[in-house]
Amino acid sequence: MKLLLISDTHVPKRARELPGPLLEEIDRADAVIHAGDWVDSATLDLLTARARRLIAVYGNNDGPELRSRLPEVARAELGGLRFGIVHETGAAQGRERRCAERFPDLDVLVFGHSHIPWDTTAAGGLRLLNPGSPTDRRRQPYCTYMTAVAAQGRLTDVLLHRLPPRR
Repeated sequence: MKLLLISDTHVPKRARELPGPLLEEIDRADAVIHAGDWVDSATLDLLTARARRLIAVYGNNDGPELRSRLPEVARAELGGLRFGIVHETGAAQGRERRCAERFPDLDVLVFGHSHIPWDTTAAGGLRLLNPGSPTDRRRQPYCTYMTAVAAQGRLTDVLLHRLPPRR
C-alpha cells in the first residue's frame, strides 16, 4: 500500500495551489494522510475527490468549517500497521516519550505543525513522521512531503521528497 504523507498545506495563504509533483503523487497513492493546517476547505474538497482514501485531521490554523469536517486525531489500519494522525505533538525535546505515552496502541504517528521533517522511532517502537510542508518551508531549505509503503505489518521505503522552488 503506497502512502502519501502531507501536512501544513496552508492554501491559499502560503501558496495559491498545491504543487504539481504533489498532485501527481496523490494519483499514485493508495492512501493520502494529511496532518492538518489546510486553511481552506477547497483543498480538503480537492483531496477528498482525488485521493483513493484520505485520512486527515484539522490543525491549529483551521477554522470552524474544517474542524466540523475533520477530527483532531484520526486512526487507521494500513498495510497491517496501526496509524495515528495528529497535528501538534509539542516541543521537539521529549517528543518520542510524550507520543509513546499518549499513543501506546500505535505503530506509526504522522504529525505536522512545525514544517520541519521528522523521522524517528521512540523507545517502545512507535515511528514518528512529519512530512514538513509542501508550500511553506519556513526555516527549511525546501518544501517537502513524504511517501512510504505499508505492507504486511512493515513500513518501508519512507522517503522525504524535496519540491523545486516556486517560480
